[in-house]
Amino acid sequence: MRPRPPDPARRAVTRLAPAKVNLALHVTGRRADGYHEIDTLVGFAGIADRLSAAPADTIEMIATGPFAGLIDGPPQANLVARAARLLAGAARSAGSTPGGARLTLEKNLPVAAGLGGGSADAAAALAALIELWRLPPHLGLGAIAAALGADVAMCLQSLPLRARGIGERIERFAGARRLDAILVNPRVALPTSAVFAALTHRSSPPIPALPADPFDPDFLADLRNDLEAPAARLAPVIADVLALLSRQPGCRLARMSGSGATCFALFDDAAAAARAHRSVIDIAPQWWSVPTEIGGSPPPAGAGPAAR
Repeated sequence: MRPRPPDPARRAVTRLAPAKVNLALHVTGRRADGYHEIDTLVGFAGIADRLSAAPADTIEMIATGPFAGLIDGPPQANLVARAARLLAGAARSAGSTPGGARLTLEKNLPVAAGLGGGSADAAAALAALIELWRLPPHLGLGAIAAALGADVAMCLQSLPLRARGIGERIERFAGARRLDAILVNPRVALPTSAVFAALTHRSSPPIPALPADPFDPDFLADLRNDLEAPAARLAPVIADVLALLSRQPGCRLARMSGSGATCFALFDDAAAAARAHRSVIDIAPQWWSVPTEIGGSPPPAGAGPAAR
């Protein structure tokens, strides 16, 4: 069948893919199929990749931005392209004719960094294509997200949440404060599978009952990231990042996000976070660092990145 020509009346659609920050991550067990059970508190940051979808004859993807060159494999094998193909298949099964799309990914977030970047990009692609192709808002998204990975379902929310199981049991919550923070990555890529393989203890207690504000730094300080120690064994520079962040004036908490190597530090206000960011880039200019906010609503589609 000949591809349907692009509809000139349909304009490009842009969505942001905010960084997913695991403020706490407890590994609570391992299933018989090898997947790990987790309990995690997640916030989304103001720094993001940007995904644009424009009408085209076929599904195609290009990557731009400061970290585009670090995406493994050909663009068509990327999680974004896979998400687009799965959504197109679901649309056809439901009787729609989605056509194609030219997907442009502006990659502003480090790759394999513990920020859910690939999953956030895939979630942004799904949201953009649903609008571009004028599909029902929830067309098969649960099954598509499950096929792409547990983090995709979280990133479709892009709001404060708690995730359990292998990440598929999601509980959104209201009342979480916006956290002034900095994110720092030493430009070391850490595959998630390698970090989980390095775990020595796989059955920790879950996160306790949440307070009225689950993002209270005092509450978060009593939690942990069980992947931090194995990640630091694989990439000792993570310990250097955490030590530097902990020394910054006003730092309430320094911890690694996800499977690393990105770490975050929380502060009482944006001014303190900005001062810490300047200190980090003065001491370690080779690292990627950005002041940001974590939590609350997703950033607007036009928000630009600001990182070094």
